[in-house]
Amino acid sequence: MPVSALSGPVFPGNFLWGTATASYQVEGAAAVDGRTPSIWDTFAHTPGLVTNGDTGDVACDHYHRLEEDLDILAELGVGAYRFSISWSRVLPGGGSQLNQRGVDFYSALVDGLRARGIAPVATLYHWDLPQELEDAGGWPHRDTAERFAEYAGRMGEVFGDRVHTWITLNEPWCSAYLGYGSGVHAPARTEPAAALAAVHHLNLGHGLAVRALRASIDPAARVSVTLNLHHVRGESPGDAEAVRRIDALANRAFLGPMLDGAYPRDLIDDTAAVTDWSFVRDGDEAAAHAPLDLLGVNYYNPVLVRQWDGVSPRSTADGHADGAASPWIGVTDVEFVTQPGPYTQMGWNIDETGLTELLLRLHRDYPGLPMMITENGAAFDDVLDDDGRVRDPRRVDYLHRHLTAVAEAIDGGADVRGYFVWSLMDNFEWAHGYGKTFGIVHVDRQTMRRTWKESAHWYRRVVAANALPAAR
Repeated sequence: MPVSALSGPVFPGNFLWGTATASYQVEGAAAVDGRTPSIWDTFAHTPGLVTNGDTGDVACDHYHRLEEDLDILAELGVGAYRFSISWSRVLPGGGSQLNQRGVDFYSALVDGLRARGIAPVATLYHWDLPQELEDAGGWPHRDTAERFAEYAGRMGEVFGDRVHTWITLNEPWCSAYLGYGSGVHAPARTEPAAALAAVHHLNLGHGLAVRALRASIDPAARVSVTLNLHHVRGESPGDAEAVRRIDALANRAFLGPMLDGAYPRDLIDDTAAVTDWSFVRDGDEAAAHAPLDLLGVNYYNPVLVRQWDGVSPRSTADGHADGAASPWIGVTDVEFVTQPGPYTQMGWNIDETGLTELLLRLHRDYPGLPMMITENGAAFDDVLDDDGRVRDPRRVDYLHRHLTAVAEAIDGGADVRGYFVWSLMDNFEWAHGYGKTFGIVHVDRQTMRRTWKESAHWYRRVVAANALPAAR
């Protein structure tokens, strides 16, 4: 990695800098212009499930402030913007009839980005399943995968000549295990066998969606998926079995079918007491294995585990909040170890070395597969000062550390093509409501006024230089 006299690492000339959001977290306009409820509308309006009873009804009001937010992106100088499409805004109820007003919103978004020289990166599914599809069984049912492919094809037909990169799913680990396993995410179900069925139908839906997209989009457009792969470490050399079990559920449950065309045998064996995997039909694994142009990687922190001794109290705290059940289906002999600080506002430890190690692992396991960091960022308790500034030096330090980690991975041979900071603005942080702030742009909850944080100014300089400053 080249280093200039005035800077830290210099990134490759074609490196794609961006920032990211998700539909339910920023758009608002929940019942406007034909949009119908998603599972997150239902979840947020269920008393006791979201901190302070917050909902995404208004969120950041991005739906009504689109031009303002597009101008912020242009001023940041980013080359790409990752957003997600609300399935129930463009196909109300998860049906087959396009809602033109919803389509018009995303057309304005895509066209506005392109007019400003910003590449649109569209995520088809960022957790907001139409409620009607959940009522019919949700991701544990095969029909949802098939409906998802139909939705992907329709979006390809409508936007396929204008979108730079398509992402099928965002973090299917969360959709399956937090939504159907521990119940801390929508749809708040705690059904272990259903969670594993959801894993499979998310994998299947991804593969079917890739094929549907390929049939309808510009051949130059790229197709990807975003996985929140867990960098799992053992506390000691004797914890290799604990690492293997968590790696199987967290990572290889998705990497296997998507990139290798088969589920790992040890995953099937580990979960045999929960399900017989009979929902996997002949040809499904091949269908899930659809060639990708790149792999999206989301990273926030590593995971530390050890083999449980079976006697002492067992810690199951994995950083994903305590639910009515565990998201780690079939795992009862592994303990999650609290890692040393510093910590973000989410209670996640800050350790950028895990990102380098994860990217190099992927480079070894899947040589030649390009990657992109589709989310990385940190929540801190930011304050708008009396002088109108938001000083967030801890976020600047976090981003500097993690971008250095990306540079080190590139130096090690990993083909990393871009980086998207999470998030463009403070938004609805799922079950945490508005209490956790990841944005590089502050949003006043009363007025919706946007204020650049110091991290946004810092990121603009990094993007312009295509390099890190020599010091944080």
